[in-house]
Amino acid sequence: MKPVRVRDIPVGAGAPLVLIAGPCVVESRDLVFRTAERLKEAAARAGIPLIFKASFKKANRTSLSGFVGLGMDEALAILADAGRAFDVPLVTDVHREEDVAPAAQAVDMLQIPAFLSRQTDLLLAAGSTGRAVNIKKGQFLAPEDMAHAAAKVASTGNANILLCERGTSFGYHNLVVDMRGLVVMRELGYPVVMDATHAVQIPSQGSSSGGRPEFIFPLARAAVAAGIDALFVETHPDPPNALSDAASQLPLAMIGRLLGEVLAIDRALREHRAQADAP
Repeated sequence: MKPVRVRDIPVGAGAPLVLIAGPCVVESRDLVFRTAERLKEAAARAGIPLIFKASFKKANRTSLSGFVGLGMDEALAILADAGRAFDVPLVTDVHREEDVAPAAQAVDMLQIPAFLSRQTDLLLAAGSTGRAVNIKKGQFLAPEDMAHAAAKVASTGNANILLCERGTSFGYHNLVVDMRGLVVMRELGYPVVMDATHAVQIPSQGSSSGGRPEFIFPLARAAVAAGIDALFVETHPDPPNALSDAASQLPLAMIGRLLGEVLAIDRALREHRAQADAP
């Protein structure tokens, strides 16, 4: 495995654990800037590289009344400004082929939502930009099936691919995370990301998705122990009042505690591996 570079941050192949974090969606300029500033500070204190995440649009909403976004141009401009202001790489979701080119001009990594992980034309368009591509595993896919999604992006000549776990449908309105899948996807030859917040969703619970945020910490700890390359966390200063995924985002005030716990596990794992590999 070669590391994927997201601007100046290497991901995978023994590189330090990376944090991918930010609010679910660009709600306002103020929210994005406040969250980016606090994440940058928390990541610097913890000594972990940060890629800032926010969707410019939420195309997949449970109900028609759900907040979709501010509009592509305004949201991407806010993201780009935050990236420059805080000197952090950026990632955002793309949902349609026509979204890909303008998004790629504003951010450093494109993200393929889980429900779109089989969309060939979208994967090809994302790969053709040359940007790193984080493909979320569909809730309906086995981990080994992600080889096909990765191959579509790689066919464009772009090997900057990450594979992301975010839970598997288990009956109605429930997700589970099979930690074996992290190992299986890593064996495909690409860095693996764990989305510890979407994995705690209760999909389509009434007119919106619910969540069990008390499981964010144990899932994140377990995933780091399994050897992931990056941890994905949606976080918000006031999750109950977030305009999207209010029930599953981590309170921003808790990000330092989460990083402390997962980095302790990451250090222990790396030390054990180094000792095991020593002559």
